[in-house]
Amino acid sequence: MLSTADTDLLAARAATGVSYRIGNPTRVDVAEELPALLDGADLAVVRLLGGKRAWEDGLAALKASGVPAVLLGGEATPDAELMAESTVPAGVVAEALRYLVEGGPENLTELARFLSDTVLLTGEGFEPPRAMPEFGVRGGRDLVDGRPTIGVLFYRAHELSGNTAFVDTLCDAIEARGANALPVYCGSLRDADPGLYTLLSETDALVATVLAAGGTHASQASAGGDEEAWDIGALADLNVPVLQGLCLTSSRAAWEASDAALSPMDAAMQVAIPEFDGRIVTVPFSFKEQGPDDVPVYVADPERAARVAGIAVRHARLGHRPNAEKKVALVFTAYPTKHSRVGNAVGLDTPASAVRVLDALRDAGYGVHGYPDNGDELIHRLIEAGGHDVEWLTEDQLAAAPARVPLADYRAWFAKLDPELRDAMTEAWGEPRARCTSTARTSCWPPCGSGTSW
Repeated sequence: MLSTADTDLLAARAATGVSYRIGNPTRVDVAEELPALLDGADLAVVRLLGGKRAWEDGLAALKASGVPAVLLGGEATPDAELMAESTVPAGVVAEALRYLVEGGPENLTELARFLSDTVLLTGEGFEPPRAMPEFGVRGGRDLVDGRPTIGVLFYRAHELSGNTAFVDTLCDAIEARGANALPVYCGSLRDADPGLYTLLSETDALVATVLAAGGTHASQASAGGDEEAWDIGALADLNVPVLQGLCLTSSRAAWEASDAALSPMDAAMQVAIPEFDGRIVTVPFSFKEQGPDDVPVYVADPERAARVAGIAVRHARLGHRPNAEKKVALVFTAYPTKHSRVGNAVGLDTPASAVRVLDALRDAGYGVHGYPDNGDELIHRLIEAGGHDVEWLTEDQLAAAPARVPLADYRAWFAKLDPELRDAMTEAWGEPRARCTSTARTSCWPPCGSGTSW
């Protein structure tokens, strides 16, 4: 069994009474490792996400080996081009796909028996593919009255293959925060069964680890494109916060060592595109770690899972508070740190948009008042209150700044920084000390007159 879906490999490994050799084409060296996998094999099943061109060298080597091959695409719909390259009857190939689409160890057991009977003519007998639920609830966690309920949405393939420890860790963290956890698996959010959304309607917030629901071509939803190209439909109708829980394709060690943290694929699939759904992006909490037979499994970091859980529970509780009691901040970019760059966005009038957002918040009952009716005045008020443009920042503005940090607190935070970073900051600006113009012993660092304030 060679599949680009690690969940297929996990299910094959858990199959009973049959023997699979397993490998992921993206990690199998065609010249060095593939011959050993095929040596003595009676038949090969290959499932490729991306079709025939995703593994042309491997398919050529497989064909040259003479081992009978069932070649399938990675989606639920048949890949006619790839299936036509199989060296067993077309009807056998089509039925093999049904076993894999339904998934799980039981169907992988029967797939082996089916192929043994129909291709190798062993006469052992087999069962047809067993239909598995398209969606459902994992486990039997109690839902306690009076607590907010957080849904955790994950892929059906993880449930069927047993790759669910990361879900359990997140749900445990949610319950530790005093909320109910409702772990729900599904195949996809696109064209999902209405029953899935009926189930999710029981939640006060949702942590999604599945891909975006709104469409397949984000570029078509850009300015000037098709306004209906990205429609999340029933997900929006739930009217609850939907948070993106990041399950990275890298190990925790690689994530921690990387300056970028996320790979380009993770940044696109788990941050940029989910934002089209209106999801609130949280933090990475699960990582791919090597398991037995070189098959990765998802492993959650308990501390990061607790962070995701805390964000989700707080959002859920906000939904039960009157809008007038909620505090909302509109945060403008200001980079580089010049007054002229406050709220800057190419092609957009951010200040005017902010005024409209404030109007909408006021109309929805939030405690918003005293703001100007135009964007120019809004920006001038922000600049007058102070900023980070050292060429214009005055001592009066510094003295009037509402945000202050006690020096003892600042020093405690500073002590937790990486030693090399601390040394570099101290060399540039000196030791942190209290602002000389303040009687509150608040932090002034870099020192007054150095041109920058923290």
